[in-house]
Amino acid sequence: MDLFNVYPLYDVTPVKAKGAYVWDKNNTKYLDLYGGHGVISIGHTHPEYVATLTEQLIKMGFYSNSIQNPLQQELARKLGAVSGCENYNLFLCNSGAEANENALKLASFKTGKSRIVAFKNSFHGRTSAAVAATDNKKINAPLNKQQKTTFLPLNAIGLVRQELQEGDVAAVIVEGIQGVGGLDEGTTEFFKALQEVCNKKEVLLILDEIQSGYGRSGQFFAFQHHNIQPDIITTAKGMGNGFPIGGTLIHKKHKAKFGMLGTTFGGNHLACTAAISVLDVIKKEQLLANVNEVNRYFLEEIKSISKVKKVKGKGLMLGLEFDFEVGELRKKLIFDKHIFTGGSNNKNLLRILPPLNINKEHIAIFIKALKSLLDE
Repeated sequence: MDLFNVYPLYDVTPVKAKGAYVWDKNNTKYLDLYGGHGVISIGHTHPEYVATLTEQLIKMGFYSNSIQNPLQQELARKLGAVSGCENYNLFLCNSGAEANENALKLASFKTGKSRIVAFKNSFHGRTSAAVAATDNKKINAPLNKQQKTTFLPLNAIGLVRQELQEGDVAAVIVEGIQGVGGLDEGTTEFFKALQEVCNKKEVLLILDEIQSGYGRSGQFFAFQHHNIQPDIITTAKGMGNGFPIGGTLIHKKHKAKFGMLGTTFGGNHLACTAAISVLDVIKKEQLLANVNEVNRYFLEEIKSISKVKKVKGKGLMLGLEFDFEVGELRKKLIFDKHIFTGGSNNKNLLRILPPLNINKEHIAIFIKALKSLLDE
C-alpha cells in the first residue's frame, strides 16, 4: 500500500529534536522557526514533558469517556487559571478542526439556526462545518458547500450588522489572528463592536484561537488584547506540544446536556497529561514574558532588513511581508541555511512560529541568515 499523496513535501527527514532544533537522517541540524504549523509551544522533547508522558504511559495510556478521568478536571482547572478564563467550561477533543466543528454545532444547537458568518482569508479546519467556514474553495467539496456560510471582509462591522439583521445566523467565527490567511487581524474597535452586536442579536461569537492561542500572541489568547469575552473559544496546536489534543471552551452561561457533544479519543489520559505538562511549563518558565521580550528584540532587529516591507502579527506569531513571492526564499532558508519557516495564502509572506521558549540568540541566527540570502 502507498500513501494517499496529498502533501507536497520538502526533501527533509527529521529523526530527532530538542528545544528549537531538529536533526535529519543525515544528522544535519535545523533551527525550527515554524514548529510544525505552530504546534511546538514549549520546545521539542522538553524534559519535563517527556518525563510526565512516559510516567503516564507506563501507568495507563487510554480509556474512553465512559469513566471518571481526574486528569480532565486537573487540565480544566489549570487551563482556567493560567488563561484567566475560569468562567468557561471545557470540552476536550483531538484537533483544531474538531474544536471548531463542536463550537459551530453547539452554536446551532443553542440558537436553532444554521447560517454562519466568517471572514475572508479565514481558515478553521478541514472537517464538514469547519471547512465550510474556511475561505478556500479548493478544499470545499460539494458536500461542504451545502452548508450556509457568508464570508465578509475582516473589520467590516457594518456588513456584519447587516447579516445579523436577517435573523438566521447561529454564530460568527473569527480568528484571534489569521494564520493560514496571512496574519491579518481585527482591530480592537472591530472586536468590541462584534461582541456587542452578537450579544444584541443572540448570535454566538466564536474566537478561533487554534493557532493564536496558548501564549503565541503574547497574551494567553489573542482576543485578550482587545478586552472582550466571546461565547466560545477554540484551541489546539500549542495545547499538547505535538500530542494531538483540542479544546472547546464554552462560557458558563451556555449549559450542557448529555449527548450534546461527544468523542472517543478526546481528553484521553495521555492527551491530558501532555496538556497539563504544557501549562505547567508555561507557568514555571514564564513563557508569556519570554514571548513578549523576544518579540521586542525581533521587531527591533528586523528593521535592519529594508526588503521587509511589513511585519504582521503579535508575539511569536509573526509574518514578514515582501514585494515578491517567498517560496524560493523558504527553500533557501531550509537547504542553504538550515532554518524552517512557513508560508501562507499570501504568497509574499514568510511566517515565523517558533517555540515560545526560543531566545534572542536564535533570532539573531535567523536575521543573519535572512540578510545573507536577500543580499545575494
